[in-house]
Amino acid sequence: MTSDEGSIVTDAPVAVVTGAGSGIGRDIAAALSKAGYRVALSGRRAQALRETAELTPGMTLTAPADVRSADQVQALFDTTVAQWGRVDLLINNAGAFGPGGPLEDLAAADWTAVIETNLTGSFLCAQAAFRVMKDQDPQGGRIINNGSLSAHVPRPFAVAYTASKHAVTGLTKAISLEGRPYRIACGQIDIGNASTQMTASSPLAVSLLASLGLSRVVGGLAAMTLSDQAACGTGCGALTPRAGFSAGAPVGTIMPQAPSSAPSRNSIPSRRSRSNGPGSDNSPVLSVEKPKRP
Repeated sequence: MTSDEGSIVTDAPVAVVTGAGSGIGRDIAAALSKAGYRVALSGRRAQALRETAELTPGMTLTAPADVRSADQVQALFDTTVAQWGRVDLLINNAGAFGPGGPLEDLAAADWTAVIETNLTGSFLCAQAAFRVMKDQDPQGGRIINNGSLSAHVPRPFAVAYTASKHAVTGLTKAISLEGRPYRIACGQIDIGNASTQMTASSPLAVSLLASLGLSRVVGGLAAMTLSDQAACGTGCGALTPRAGFSAGAPVGTIMPQAPSSAPSRNSIPSRRSRSNGPGSDNSPVLSVEKPKRP
């Protein structure tokens, strides 16, 4: 594990980005760094993380880890805290699509691999971040889970991926609820079919975001994490470009307003700022409208 700035401590907020070796994770890391974050880059491939660090302008730390391993996840957060003293933001981005194919042909091992990465990995990272955010001073932070259009509309021949992303939405809501007393906000981004290394390996992949560009997806995420207005008492959510198919119709697109300034560590809103308790009609996960049936 390496850092480009030794053990220098600054007032800049600290972010941990998983799946930072390529695709959306790499672009998110670069966007956060440009916005003033110190960024811990994590993923399974050390060389890919070093390449991301070279493309990231600010202070970075490379920390190879497999999110499926509780021990490796704990080591990631222990190293980040030892280096920089705290964690203000977790981007839970690591994910796997798995082999496409009919439900009846999916091997149990392939199902397990997707669930362990997308769901168990997200839980382990969120749990480790939650513990740090709860105990640090100032208390609190933000956890952003990378969901998917598949958390709302199933993809054909992708039962494991679809199930895992529906479960991530439940995880997001549970973290949002439990984080309220500790100023820990949790939200979710639901991106559609982005052209990345992961989707390139799938015969089902299409690039419906080409007209918007992946940079605008990342820009929407960066705006949400930096904007006080994007958070609420039980969590924060991002309205990001989502694209997908439902009876041949693309899902709509909404972008958040860019922030006017960087956040302070004390900018997590009060748990009394919004009523989203049990039984409330307000969900902590914000999303664009569902596709209309013809």
